[in-house]
Amino acid sequence: MIVRQFLAPDDFAELRAQLDRYVRDVVPTLPDSDAFYVDKSRPETLKQMQHMVGDPYFREYARNPKWAALARELVGEEVDCQGPEWFNKPPGTASPTPPHQDNYYFCLKPPNVVTIWLALDPVDEDNGCLRYVAGSHRRGIRPHGRSNVLGFSQGITDYGPGDQADEVQIHLRPGDAVAHHGETIHRADANPSAAQNRRAFAMVLRGVSARRDEEAFARYMAALKQQHQQMGLKA
Repeated sequence: MIVRQFLAPDDFAELRAQLDRYVRDVVPTLPDSDAFYVDKSRPETLKQMQHMVGDPYFREYARNPKWAALARELVGEEVDCQGPEWFNKPPGTASPTPPHQDNYYFCLKPPNVVTIWLALDPVDEDNGCLRYVAGSHRRGIRPHGRSNVLGFSQGITDYGPGDQADEVQIHLRPGDAVAHHGETIHRADANPSAAQNRRAFAMVLRGVSARRDEEAFARYMAALKQQHQQMGLKA
């Protein structure tokens, strides 16, 4: 589901200013597990931020009623926010997103969870737009395995030509949002452009009936921790 100009102009401008502040002032103080880079020696290659609720502004923003209202409409019940995240594909970097389903990471049953993804830059095939596999949320969780991609540790292992034939490219302007079900398969190419970032702010909102499969989540977290250690990340 695409919502054009999801936020009012003033609200969008405020969010962008707060994200700029966070990148400038907070990110340099964070552990490796909260801010990922393509190349940490180059700050301009920042590619992902998570666990942002340690910041007072984003802790409060997680309760934003506009985001909750859209999520309630989509999942059909009251929702809780799992927290904000920020994504980027810096220009000219090899940073593809492997095909995956968010709920493989979340381990929620029933899978009443939605990700709302807000474009901060123009997004199209030239800078690594999202690509969804139409109807895939109705077919359950696919096999996932280690991806060796920082920020997306698990990817679908049997992704093939049939999936690619069903892909839908999502083109967005700054301020547009796209929402997807937790079991929708999606991926994105790297950003080969010379100067155009592909930044986005996202929030995950889960229905109140959704419960985490703790055993599955523990297995996922153990695999994630092992990958991060092998990549040399410090907690």
